[in-house]
Amino acid sequence: MMTNTQADKLFADRLAETARLVEAELGRHLDDRQRDHEIARPARLMAAMRHGALGGGKRLRPFLLIETAGLFGVSAAAALPAAAAIELIHCYSLIHDDLPSMDNDDLRRGQPTVHRAFDEATAILAGDGLLTLAFEVLAEPASSPDPAIRAELVLALARASGLAGMVGGQMLDLEAEGRFAEVRRTAPPWPGDVRRLQAMKTGALLAAAVDMGAVLGKASRGQRLSLSTFGQSLGACFQVADDILDVEASAEAMGKATAKDADAGKATLVAAIGLEAARQERDRLSADAAGALRRFGPEADILRVAARFAAERTS
Repeated sequence: MMTNTQADKLFADRLAETARLVEAELGRHLDDRQRDHEIARPARLMAAMRHGALGGGKRLRPFLLIETAGLFGVSAAAALPAAAAIELIHCYSLIHDDLPSMDNDDLRRGQPTVHRAFDEATAILAGDGLLTLAFEVLAEPASSPDPAIRAELVLALARASGLAGMVGGQMLDLEAEGRFAEVRRTAPPWPGDVRRLQAMKTGALLAAAVDMGAVLGKASRGQRLSLSTFGQSLGACFQVADDILDVEASAEAMGKATAKDADAGKATLVAAIGLEAARQERDRLSADAAGALRRFGPEADILRVAARFAAERTS
């Protein structure tokens, strides 16, 4: 059995290797070479898409997908197209999140956001381009030779990123801020409302990464249920940790502005239940995620470390 130190090192090494693999895969999809089915690749659009997708980020979602698939003997190379697809979705969401009409951020990963580096219209199109490219990548035979598995992967990613997931959660987030005249907030949000919007806005895509790995691995129903509990708990833990970091971390550590949530009146768990209670919930969710992996034994140790990482990270 690995010690915590050994597990932490292995986790860090694998996370870094996943980031390297995903960066190369994304770079391949986002180069300027025109494909046979394309009329053109507008240079400014491609540059903006690369700015938003390359050169940074933990690549945690691809990591979760690849590690989950690996529980069932699927190689990293075989899981890489699906891993790239989910990261394309994540990067599109960040570009749109940063827009003036959303969070109006100037920095992302220590660099100017896409609408600052280019312009708002180009940023919108760059996000749209990454979003649609994700489904193109996922629908290609390289993501799986089995068309039924490809269809299931597309369905899982569409549900997590759309109305019932990330997009719907973003709308609930805007409503909770009091952006719209018909939904004016006069008191702090209920904790249950915050948990719901966070499960959609952030948690759904993290949980989908785990679920897509299970799909690639042809996991049994029981295995899928255990992994679903892991993914949902980890996703919730990650977002609570984000809320806490916005209060406690520096802008330098985060690579973006901090302490903005309270100023913007955002619905966070820190605002709803207080900082200390949020810390306790974060740690409980991390433990719940790790506990959901019991049936997988030591083979899932790296995923258990990921659950701890979600709670203990500093950026």
